[in-house]
Amino acid sequence: MEEPNRDLKRPWDTCREVPVIEDEHTPWKLLKFLKIIALFAVAIIVFGLAICSKASFLLLITLSHEDTKTLQAEQKPVALLCIGCSLIAPTVLVLLKSIWKACYKSSKLPRKSSVALVLFFEFLVSVGLAVLTIVAMPHLDIVTNVAILNSVAVLSGFLQAVAQCTVKRMNIFLLPSIVAFVVMVVGYCLFLVLYMMKDPADVKTAVWVGLAVGGSILVSFNWWENYFRVVCVKSKSNILKNLFEDLNKSQNMLHIMSSLLRIVVTACVLGAYVPLAQMDWDIVTSIPSRETRIIAIIIGVQLISSALCHWFALAACKMHAVRRCFIVPLYLASLAVMVLFIVPVILDYQDHQLNLNTTENINFTSYCAEAVNVRNQSLSGNLFPHLVLDVTQTLCFLDMSNTADIGLLTGAAASWWIGLVLVTIHIWYFNINRIQKTQDLFGRRLYEGAFIEQSLLLNTRFNIRTRKSKKKQNKEDDIPAMIYLCATMWHETYEEMMNIMISMFRLDKYRPKAGSKFNDFTFEAHLFFDDAFENAQETQDRHLNTYAKDLVQIITEVHGIFKNLDKTFFEIQQEIPHQSIIETPYGARLVVEMPHGNNIVVHFKDKQKIRNKKRWSQVMYLYYLLGWKLMTKYHTDWKKGENETDLKIKIKREKHNTYLLALDGDTDFQPAALLLLIDRLKMYPRVGAACGRIHPTGSGPAVWFQKFEYAVSHWLQKTAEHVFGCVLCSPGCFSLFRAEALMDDNVMKKYSTKSTEPSQYIQYDQGEDRWLCTLLLKQGWRVEYNAASDAYTNAPQEFKELYNQRKRWGPSTMANVVDLLGSTNLVSKKNPSMSKPFMLYQLFAMISAILAPATICFMVAGSLSFILNISSAAALVLAVIPPAIYLGLCFKLKADTQITIAAVLSIMYAFLMLVVTMSIIASMVKEKTILTPSSIFIVAMSIIYIVTALLHPQELPLLFYGLLYIICIPSAYLLLTIYSMVNMNSVSWGTRETKPAAEAASTAATIQQTKSQKVKSTFKRLCSQMKCCKKSHERLQEEQLTMSQEIPEPIQVEPQPQNSIVDDSPQNEQQEEETRFYTPAQCWKAQVESLSSDIQLQVDSLDEDEDQFWKELIEKYLEPLQNDKEKQEKTKNELQDLRNKINFSFFFLNALWLVAAFVFQLFDVFQLEFDIVDLNLKKTGKKFQVEPMSLMFILGFAISVLLQFIGMLYHRIMTLIHYVAFLETEPKQQKSAKTESDSRSDADDSSLFQSVTDMSNISQDESEFDLSDESDNENIYLGDIGDGTQET
Repeated sequence: MEEPNRDLKRPWDTCREVPVIEDEHTPWKLLKFLKIIALFAVAIIVFGLAICSKASFLLLITLSHEDTKTLQAEQKPVALLCIGCSLIAPTVLVLLKSIWKACYKSSKLPRKSSVALVLFFEFLVSVGLAVLTIVAMPHLDIVTNVAILNSVAVLSGFLQAVAQCTVKRMNIFLLPSIVAFVVMVVGYCLFLVLYMMKDPADVKTAVWVGLAVGGSILVSFNWWENYFRVVCVKSKSNILKNLFEDLNKSQNMLHIMSSLLRIVVTACVLGAYVPLAQMDWDIVTSIPSRETRIIAIIIGVQLISSALCHWFALAACKMHAVRRCFIVPLYLASLAVMVLFIVPVILDYQDHQLNLNTTENINFTSYCAEAVNVRNQSLSGNLFPHLVLDVTQTLCFLDMSNTADIGLLTGAAASWWIGLVLVTIHIWYFNINRIQKTQDLFGRRLYEGAFIEQSLLLNTRFNIRTRKSKKKQNKEDDIPAMIYLCATMWHETYEEMMNIMISMFRLDKYRPKAGSKFNDFTFEAHLFFDDAFENAQETQDRHLNTYAKDLVQIITEVHGIFKNLDKTFFEIQQEIPHQSIIETPYGARLVVEMPHGNNIVVHFKDKQKIRNKKRWSQVMYLYYLLGWKLMTKYHTDWKKGENETDLKIKIKREKHNTYLLALDGDTDFQPAALLLLIDRLKMYPRVGAACGRIHPTGSGPAVWFQKFEYAVSHWLQKTAEHVFGCVLCSPGCFSLFRAEALMDDNVMKKYSTKSTEPSQYIQYDQGEDRWLCTLLLKQGWRVEYNAASDAYTNAPQEFKELYNQRKRWGPSTMANVVDLLGSTNLVSKKNPSMSKPFMLYQLFAMISAILAPATICFMVAGSLSFILNISSAAALVLAVIPPAIYLGLCFKLKADTQITIAAVLSIMYAFLMLVVTMSIIASMVKEKTILTPSSIFIVAMSIIYIVTALLHPQELPLLFYGLLYIICIPSAYLLLTIYSMVNMNSVSWGTRETKPAAEAASTAATIQQTKSQKVKSTFKRLCSQMKCCKKSHERLQEEQLTMSQEIPEPIQVEPQPQNSIVDDSPQNEQQEEETRFYTPAQCWKAQVESLSSDIQLQVDSLDEDEDQFWKELIEKYLEPLQNDKEKQEKTKNELQDLRNKINFSFFFLNALWLVAAFVFQLFDVFQLEFDIVDLNLKKTGKKFQVEPMSLMFILGFAISVLLQFIGMLYHRIMTLIHYVAFLETEPKQQKSAKTESDSRSDADDSSLFQSVTDMSNISQDESEFDLSDESDNENIYLGDIGDGTQET
């Protein structure tokens, strides 16, 4: 244990002002409760759907039995046809999915040997399945039919043992595989004995029994790929490895072929059996309505429940609930179905005995003869008794009163079920990644509707892992990812910088570097501070400006807070150790070691030495972190003679496992948010970037509007992009990028291009985040959105700042989308996620954005027509006049004046929208109808927004900002669009342009000083500057006078102890120090140390190679731009020309749309009239008119919103699965590590400062809900899905 600090510097200064650093946004207790509910619901759903699927299928089998009465003998082909449909329905789904992937994603034609191998086994399986279910099972009893489906695992046990012996990798699962095979063979023997003993001379029964046994054995070849893969992977034969590789790469085409073969074989068996069984297909068209309804309900339940059971079982695995929600429900499903069918038979048998009022014991055979065989065949009344008697009819062949028959039947059923359990026992020891790809969970895309639980259990991946192979695999999979946190800063306020520093220190505590038990990732934080220097007063020396000084003080304060979280009264450490300041070719670098060992590196940029602004800061860290730190070391190894092939493998692996988290200078995030993004990139190798849910913070109407706007954008737009294609923009305030993607061709190099053309200034510099994503998408990388990864960033709070921000975003967004649309063929070819239908969706979105001003004019015109009761044409003219005048003024007035006018017009439009909204609502109440265009639009959008918000319960309060968003629509989509388009030639940043007044850097560790102390502190700073700058005594006096004027009058407090640094430093020591202050770094050191007595720095220097790297990088990419007035004037004129051309096209299209609509309205051309009906769907006598153009646009908008809504629903489910998986894994690991850490200290119980409530405390109540599926048995080496290991 570390020795406590006995030499506390200020024992009287133990009270602190601690900012809010816990996770105040995420309701973890509610989430844990929802997790329990979700897991319980999934388990029940999987169990219930498996029962429904199997019971309905067995009912179809029962109805096709020759002796059952619910369907007449001549109607049996209908039941057989439904059985065939249940067999091929999953195959049809796989066929459609494979065709889609073959058309829109990569696909490869297989070799002839691969086709022959796959089609051979598929032929055997399809023949066996059709013969078993269509021919054999209808002639067997219900108990045998339930049990014999478990026997399809017979060859799986045999192949498991063969695979382990073939690859010479045997473990503890070899014995269960052998025992399972033997037990199942015993079950077959008992089954044969049972049926053969009844009537050895009955040839028909012998045929049915033989077909059942043969069919089940053929079906058990269905999962041959699961074991063939193991043999190929472990084999040294190149033939097998090449064959397996071809099978993988040509999956889509092979699935298409095999699906077509299955459909044909099933159809042939069904079509041949019906005539052979002396049945007629013609009856299918003349089935009575009651029988048709019975059959339709049963087959509908079977098809739907099978598909849903497959999906929910997959969700259970991805939720890390394999045991509770997957294995146990599926094991119990067969037993439950058995009970479901047998119990009603037993109860009916007992009721029959009671109804006879006799003391004689009626055996089962008598019961069949008296009650079952002679029953009334009419289907009037309740259907359930008829189905029970039909089930009983299948058992009448056996003597259920005979102990031998019952024993043999029970023995066969138990043998098959136990065999299935033993064959799939390896699933209990799966190690599943937090989110797992479906192809890594299951060997085949296909599920079998006829035996859903067996197909799901046997289809799970089987892997062989010995102790040696497990250690090797763990070594490969446990390579920690390297995360570089890269924040770009400029003129952030004190509170904004405090947010990001707390986030970084919080992550340091969550994933400590020193003595960490976690090996999933390590991180290093880098802050790139733009324009951090200013000229010293009356000199040309460069000193840190106010913002940079604030950042240093914030680091000092936050470091002290996190360092002393678990300290007692007098263990508090007030000085920050391990800090260094380095002079660099671009300015200066401050290196700070956080309390738990991770580093923060602050890069102070001097705009006189290196190019400033955000994109160039990003270029700076891309080349530094990925070029210098990642690549240079391998070049050094190559020069030393290391093998180039090995180096390429190492480089590829490191690039793949290196991530950059792009941050803004005010981003606030929790560690969980980062881990959820890491999951996406770790699991899916072609994901180049992933972004989280961005929440704007602040106060005021502008922020309220943005909160709802951001919510709707993320809820609907980003989710639709993620589900149907790719996210087009991963915002730079919180996005995780893969180094391999950034270092790809035409990405990082292209991103470093200096703008030379007018269009480049708009596309490259005004929306750098979107342009970077455009480059990634064009190179084939996928960009994703994770709704569970929350981050918070300050939003513009002033109307002017908001308009200036959107002035940049609007044109750059349009430029990048046009760039992608113009490269549709290339993008669709290189990027599998960017299909042409998705590009068509983006084209419609672009057209909608271009015509947004005209659309708003239509909406305003409708409002005026509704309020003033004037014609639509006149209302349209009135609606166009204000924006037309504003458009003309924007070309003549300054930007500030334009914004002022827009603000006034926004208020007017807001009142108009409010009046119209209230009027429409009043009209709906008065007319008692919602079936008018305006009413339908408002009601539909309200329902969509409300339902969407309910699916995001944490963000439900944002609905209250919806009204503000609605009344601000004209401002956001009309006035803002005009302002953005007219001012696109202005390429200034738009936000934080004006340097705000320096805020008082008042921290909890800073104590107000008295006048005498202020003089001493001032004298100390002046002496430091004198030593740095070697100025004369006269200059020193002038600076002293200047500084004294800047210092505010202090408040009188008790004087500090008189042992300050100034008092204790004799004159000779100052003179000795004077000789050491001869570099800028030493000058900055003194300047930074003067901010707080807790700061102690040491001056370091770059090594020669890194210094040379920075000089070359600056010279090639980041040299400060020269102030060339002639070139600036030329660029200005070119931007104006581009602005004029784009504006002409943009507003000309809007004008055409408006004129066309005006003509239609004025002359009543192609008007469509509809009767208005009330809520009872009765005509009110009134009509409403809709123009074809408006109707077309409304339909397009409705389809777009519907697609977004569907995408949102799917994305919500996937997010829930990911979140539950995260809560199932990360909290318990954190709890374990926290327990180990706590055991090393005895002082925690008496701690003054309790641990902050960060993500590591999710597990505080975890023991109450500990439902872990994970196993701690170190002797188990099998059970890994997809060759992956448990992520921590």
